[in-house]
Amino acid sequence: MTTTANEADADGLPRLSTLDAEGMPVVVDQVALARLYGEPLFALPQDLYIPPDALEVFLEAFEGPLDLLLYLIRKQNFNILDIPMVGVTKQYLAYVDEIRSRNLELAAEYLLMAAMLIEIKSRMLLPPKKQEGGEEPEDPRAELVRRLLEYEQMKMAAMRLANLPQYGRDFLKAQVYIEQSLQPRFPDVHVVELQEAWRDILKRAKLVQHHKITREELSVREYMSMVLKTLQGRRFVEFEELFEPEKGSTVLVVTFIALLELAKETLIEITQAEAFAPIYVRLAYTPV
Repeated sequence: MTTTANEADADGLPRLSTLDAEGMPVVVDQVALARLYGEPLFALPQDLYIPPDALEVFLEAFEGPLDLLLYLIRKQNFNILDIPMVGVTKQYLAYVDEIRSRNLELAAEYLLMAAMLIEIKSRMLLPPKKQEGGEEPEDPRAELVRRLLEYEQMKMAAMRLANLPQYGRDFLKAQVYIEQSLQPRFPDVHVVELQEAWRDILKRAKLVQHHKITREELSVREYMSMVLKTLQGRRFVEFEELFEPEKGSTVLVVTFIALLELAKETLIEITQAEAFAPIYVRLAYTPV
């Protein structure tokens, strides 16, 4: 009997077709375990070789000796300030023996920590040495506890940073591609058009121009003193000589008010010989 072909029945189950001694096909219902190059396999080959490292499953991934040690302590709810070195060291060495058989380079730093744990364990078995001054001896686990606490703080901070939104993992930068068109070419501007545009700007500036009024601080008393100083040593002074038109109308008004105040206080006399004659001003008193 020889195998000739493989077929499937109406239910989709594979059928093994064989030939008997007379060459007639014989079908035996059987489920195929696998297919090799399209042909079904109903039994595993006896010469099949699977390498031992073909599949490895790591249930826990540690980032270093401190991470492994912290995991063993937290998993069993040990007090990190009072570590039971016997149990922790035993569990740690069991893990180190496991990774030594698989990856010797990875086990190097773990072996260093294992030596430290054994040393601490040995120091705890010995009687403590007396310190000078009656101080209590330092706990052999103190340095290890300090390193574990610092590592735990850094690990928690790293986890908080990892939970923050990261570019490329949680969000992407929005990118928009814009096709650049050809730069349009505008017509040239002539000089006459620039002149007309400038004239329009000047016209609009005159329409919106604001009139500014400034206030000039002038003292009537100061100009009264100036008039008296001008009249000193002179018998008569013509009225028009007391005014300075080049200084503006404001100064003229203040000077006139100063003359009226001096006349009111009888410090000056304003005289006129006849109608339409020149007006003269003189001091009403004789200066000492």
